[in-house]
Amino acid sequence: MTEETPGFEEKPDVPSDAASEDAARAESADTAGSAPAGDVQDVALQAQLDQVRTALNERTADLQRLQAEYQNYRRRVERDRVTVKEVAVANLLSELLPVLDDIGRAREHGELVGGFKSVGESLETVVAKLGLQQFGKEGEPFDPTIHEALMHSYAPDVTETTCVAILQPGYRIGERTIRPARVAVAEPQPGAQGAKSASDEDAKGAKGGKGAKGAKAADKENGGPDEG
Repeated sequence: MTEETPGFEEKPDVPSDAASEDAARAESADTAGSAPAGDVQDVALQAQLDQVRTALNERTADLQRLQAEYQNYRRRVERDRVTVKEVAVANLLSELLPVLDDIGRAREHGELVGGFKSVGESLETVVAKLGLQQFGKEGEPFDPTIHEALMHSYAPDVTETTCVAILQPGYRIGERTIRPARVAVAEPQPGAQGAKSASDEDAKGAKGGKGAKGAKAADKENGGPDEG
């Protein structure tokens, strides 16, 4: 039998300090190796997200641009449609203007009676619903954009070129003139303005002279200096 040395007990193996340091270093290395891999994955996801956002912004801008172009197209189509309609109506009504002139002359001469009166008034109602408007009145200032002067004269009682007679009424649709009013115009009498100005000056002078005489009489009454 083997003799055991008294006072000593057999103890289990305990890892040394070097072994502990190696284990801690290995664990740190594992942790350090796994962290960069997670960061790289986050960066990749962020890059993909930025790409998706950029693509979304581009598609949104394209959609807004297409919508604006479509709205402009609709406005142009509507404007062209209204213009075409106005031109078509104006062409049609232009052909009816001689008939309306005949109806107007018949009314002036008292010949718009019976069935002819009913037909004439019905036609005038229809063209009014289509937007036809008559213009041109005696006494209004002459406007070359809507009036056509066929006769010219001078008159002492006007201060500007004035329509003194409507020979043929004008017609318009909205802002579009389809026929100017044919008129006789009168201008101020040549020299009338100068004569009027001279008469005004004479009146002022006479008034001033009367005032001077009155002042002289007042001086005499107040004992002022007399003429030597």
